[in-house]
Amino acid sequence: MIVVGGGIGGLGAAYSLTRQGLGVRLLERAPAFGEVGAGIQLAPNCTRILDDYGLLDEAKSLGVVPDSMVMRDAVDGSELTRLDLRDLEKRYGYPYLVIHRSDLHGLLLRACERAGVELVTDATVTSYENTDGGARVTVASGGTHEADVVLAADGLHSVARGLLVDDQPVSSAYVAYRGTVPAELERVRSVDLGEVVVHIGPSCHFVHYGLRGGELLNQVAVFESPKALAGREDWGTPDELDAAFAGTCDFVREGLPFMWRDKWWRMFDRDPVMNWVHGRIALLGDSAHPPLQYIAQGAIMAIEDGWVLGEHVARHRAEDGRPDWDAALAAYEAVRPEHCRRVVTTSRAWGELWHLDGVAREQRNVLLRARDTYDYSFVDWLYGPTALTPDEEPPMFTPIPLSAADTGDRLAAVADGAA
Repeated sequence: MIVVGGGIGGLGAAYSLTRQGLGVRLLERAPAFGEVGAGIQLAPNCTRILDDYGLLDEAKSLGVVPDSMVMRDAVDGSELTRLDLRDLEKRYGYPYLVIHRSDLHGLLLRACERAGVELVTDATVTSYENTDGGARVTVASGGTHEADVVLAADGLHSVARGLLVDDQPVSSAYVAYRGTVPAELERVRSVDLGEVVVHIGPSCHFVHYGLRGGELLNQVAVFESPKALAGREDWGTPDELDAAFAGTCDFVREGLPFMWRDKWWRMFDRDPVMNWVHGRIALLGDSAHPPLQYIAQGAIMAIEDGWVLGEHVARHRAEDGRPDWDAALAAYEAVRPEHCRRVVTTSRAWGELWHLDGVAREQRNVLLRARDTYDYSFVDWLYGPTALTPDEEPPMFTPIPLSAADTGDRLAAVADGAA
């Protein structure tokens, strides 16, 4: 088996498939394995898989298991709603964990090394093709690699995706800035590191939570770029960052100087596709379903993809013990695209909800404040066990229209706040 791409999704898939007794060669284009970014959130649908892999305790030792997730209004700082993450762990059986991306990547890399995955760097895959009974990739040096199956975890700008669909990444016009703050600074001492907090505001939001046992505060600032909307190439610059958050509360604005201002991430996704398999070549992770980040499921979906494929390899074997790849890939494609379609489209809708202004913002706030802390109807479909077959995929939640928040409820909430 060949896995293309040494990110979180590729490493997770390589480990999953090695556990099924397969020989796996992983091709990474960079000269060394590594991961950029800062924090990442891992919901119970992911920590359940890490536990199955025997990696959850190590992940917990590297990250933080927070007590609460809190949503606040970015303009006035008031609390809108929260999740009790300790109760959530009891409901789903596994914790909600926050961890540095590089720590999660390193954990998976070490697991692959222990499992005997053949790790190859400086291998940029330029083309894919099916062969009789397998698949082949060509790398930039001109060399080729062949296997029974090629799994393309080659990211947002996937070369393999072009075998299945002629499309391009979709720009949201939003930009993310990130930064980590050392524990000794006053900024960290002013926050509760037991909370994952998001401040949502008009065309912007701000996230913070602790990392590495409280040694770091992770911050993310996201905003809609006027330059992007105008079609300019130089969009997402620091001057736009400051302007976007000028109308937010003191806590949010005081966090902006701690952002890395020499790099930023423009936010793209792709329209969902339901066909991920082309002969013996299959997509995984962002090559198949790059999402916007609003429900924190991008890396999780990639880890789920690898786990599901590994489970179907175990279920579909010929009499001689070799994988029945056609059956395993068909089973993989039967369940994962629909789940990931739901995540991609829900992420888009959630981003729109976060960034409302005017009357719509007030209506949203009324509805969020009315939500019970222990109401899990909006996350049961996401945080429960990962489906292996279409019949195991749970029903989606029922959306609540903004119009359900009437003016009387809004005025009563305002009056209660004033009192």
